[in-house]
Amino acid sequence: MKTSMCFGVCLLAMTGWAGLGFTEADKEYRFDTGALRGVLRPQGKSMGLGPMTECGTGTAITGALGLFSHYRLLDEEKRYLPDARDWPSTARLLPEGAVEVRWTADAQHPFDLQAIYTWASSNALDVATTVVARQALPRFEVFLASYFEGFPVACGYGSGGLIEAKKELGDWLSFPRNDAAEAIIADGRWQRPPNPVTFKPVARYAGALGLRRDAKSGLTALVMAPPAECFAVMMPYGEEGHRSLYLSLFGRDFKTGEKATARSRLVIGHELSEKQAIECYQAYLKEIKP
Repeated sequence: MKTSMCFGVCLLAMTGWAGLGFTEADKEYRFDTGALRGVLRPQGKSMGLGPMTECGTGTAITGALGLFSHYRLLDEEKRYLPDARDWPSTARLLPEGAVEVRWTADAQHPFDLQAIYTWASSNALDVATTVVARQALPRFEVFLASYFEGFPVACGYGSGGLIEAKKELGDWLSFPRNDAAEAIIADGRWQRPPNPVTFKPVARYAGALGLRRDAKSGLTALVMAPPAECFAVMMPYGEEGHRSLYLSLFGRDFKTGEKATARSRLVIGHELSEKQAIECYQAYLKEIKP
């Protein structure tokens, strides 16, 4: 067992600890970690976590479209439809209590996609997303989406600290890793229907970290990933109706037959300061370092 302290909450990186696994019931995977309670894959759908509540107060955390759901599948030439939400998938409970989701290559999707959901602690969920290319995929992206209930303040992590996503900055905002990442975002992929979006760059990120805060409940949500595996953090301005955070995973070329994995983590904490949120991200990077 490996232990790290983040914002006064103990995050335990472990596998198969009793009470932190999922349980299967009627095509869904339910969980009660003592801190968070809810469902993964509601009604057997690829919608990530949702509904989910904070156990102490019963506060609802998830919006209608769930947390850590795989959504748009993009490369520099194409948007692969149907999106992962509507592309048929299968799931199974693994022996240690994690859940594996699989999407199998077909005529519309020249790649296999896999996601493994694992509880890292009572308030932290890890997702490992794996792609196996069945043809060349230039600058391929898997868009990992999270939609919250409430949480009207959103931030990205810039070089000077957290930057609030305010309305005056734009409706849809991006924090790319570097110039190359910004070029990927602007290559036309986001203009492909349905629901085209234009993301405005705010700043180069200091790390792949996004935050949403709900002052009413005292809850803070963090989404994070290793920089090498996530080329941008995206969001609308804080009070926009989606109340979302997004991780743009991969952003790299795949050769035929090539396989790669991108890791990400969701953390729900209480009364987190900016310093504590950044320290949590830094501890995560140390924890997952090979």
